Amino acid sequence: MHAHDSHEQTWDVIVVGAGPAGLSAALMLGRARRRTLVVDAGRPRNRFAAHMHGVLGLEGLSPDELRARGRDEAAAYGVAFADGTVTRVEDAAPGLRVVLDDGAVLTARTVVVATGLRDELPEVPGLAERWGTTVLHCPYCHGWEVRDRRLGVLTTSPLGLHQAELVRQWSDRVTVFSAGLGPLDDDREHDLRARGIALEPEPVAEIVGDGTGIAFVRLADGREVAVDAIFTAGAPRPLDDALAPLALRRAETPFGAFLAVDEMGGTSDERVWAVGNVADPRANVPLSIGAGSMTGAAVNAALVTWDTAAAREAATWHRVAPADYWEERYAGSDRVWSGRVNRVLADVASSLTPGRALDLGCGEGADVIWLAQQGWQATGIDISPTAVRRATAAAEAAGVADRARFLAVDLAALPEGEDDLVTASFLHSPVELPREEILRRAAARVAPGGHLLITSHAAPPPWSAAAHADADGHAHRFPTTEEEVAQLGLDPAHWRIVTAETRTREAVGLDGQTAALDDTVVLARRLA
Repeated sequence: MHAHDSHEQTWDVIVVGAGPAGLSAALMLGRARRRTLVVDAGRPRNRFAAHMHGVLGLEGLSPDELRARGRDEAAAYGVAFADGTVTRVEDAAPGLRVVLDDGAVLTARTVVVATGLRDELPEVPGLAERWGTTVLHCPYCHGWEVRDRRLGVLTTSPLGLHQAELVRQWSDRVTVFSAGLGPLDDDREHDLRARGIALEPEPVAEIVGDGTGIAFVRLADGREVAVDAIFTAGAPRPLDDALAPLALRRAETPFGAFLAVDEMGGTSDERVWAVGNVADPRANVPLSIGAGSMTGAAVNAALVTWDTAAAREAATWHRVAPADYWEERYAGSDRVWSGRVNRVLADVASSLTPGRALDLGCGEGADVIWLAQQGWQATGIDISPTAVRRATAAAEAAGVADRARFLAVDLAALPEGEDDLVTASFLHSPVELPREEILRRAAARVAPGGHLLITSHAAPPPWSAAAHADADGHAHRFPTTEEEVAQLGLDPAHWRIVTAETRTREAVGLDGQTAALDDTVVLARRLA
């Protein structure tokens, strides 16, 4: 699939990277029935090698074949794949925003980073183009294939000495090009020579041979040393730049700075895991597969914990009386809302002739005060006495107390009256409300020729049939067609739907931060 095809849904997990570690994690997550997307840049670390070795049950298999099998196995459990390169992973609380190089923006509850690393080779002519064929890095992966041949070890750091000692196990014709080490102490030099290892301190100038083969190594002084293959350790550079916006903790290792992870791959951000060579440069294919499996299980376990907490909270809200919930919310904070008018209300009301208006769930009164400032006689109703007190004070401070009044009333027991505009912006309340009854009473207050405006700050609203059912399995509906108007007990002959749509807007929080939000808007007009 293309990444743009998946931008509208929030994934449980986005796995970045489709090497052994990433595919193994994805397989576990798919089997755990998690909505999982793998973003594959198509550049695994071992792409230069024709075969893998030391992988039990898969000895000699090509890396490409392993990846193809892994993709098929994960896809069989519903894991989706998208080609692309992730350029940024950003905070989008409670989840994460994942940005791709083609501009696609995805969202996920969690991210598993399995992007691997890049081997930064010494700048020696003829070295890079032979990487993975006759220029090798791991004697366990490639030593058997070049056993008993003339082998060179091009050192780049003190770790190169350990590599030289290992390579000697596969051949007794080993030359160590030691210029990258500097002078060796006498004991270490004696140990190497005692094993029959030749030492060449002159810097390497060039690798020479036909095609990917090697005939000899040319030294800086012009001498030539015959070898058939070279082992060297490039500097490992983890491919984790996309995580920079999250400022994850790092750890210093003998190989450089890598992401700090726990035994399951967890990073300093509870939503992000890192596995494989991006976190451990020593990990070979079997270790990466095993670590990916454990990380996939750890991510699912975390999601299970969060799902349980959310269900517990939702069940608690269902038992809490709406008046108690909202009063506790308002009383527990100096201010809940920004004090700005709801954008949808402003757009709609600006096109109407001011008259009498009723705002259901008025909160701290911003919408009622704005309506009063536009010439409306506006009444706000809320079930929280604290919210009503704040709204009354705000109206007095704004100089519109004569046109804006507020009542602490249960929304299901509205007072008698008639209004030209009845509006409600917060029927997506997390606690259980008798929404159908509230909507019927609200509609009954609309004067002939007047309007009923309902805005839910979610799409679809969590109380709609598409997104929610109550404890008895009865879906909450909102009138978006004449047929549904009739279901609410209203006469379709007297009502018309003016607008039923989803609008995206930029919302500003109390902290000044902005976020894109979807509003579901329904505007109905009562016919005269």
